[in-house]
Amino acid sequence: MAATDWMKALPDLVRPWIDAPFVTLGTDGFGRSDTRENLRAYFEIDAPNIAAAALDALARAGDITPEAAAKGI
Repeated sequence: MAATDWMKALPDLVRPWIDAPFVTLGTDGFGRSDTRENLRAYFEIDAPNIAAAALDALARAGDITPEAAAKGI
């Protein structure tokens, strides 16, 4: 998983060399005015959303059950 508050295309450049499911979270530029904290929440790249995306990715990969992911989210 890669999370950035800038262009998500940048971490996607390493995707071909990752031999596993790879999730990228990013904004492709904010384009809005607010605090970083509020912008990260708005674009769903804050800690709670990163954790939720990680749990979802683990469930999709079969490493945890969908029920465990839902409980964690």
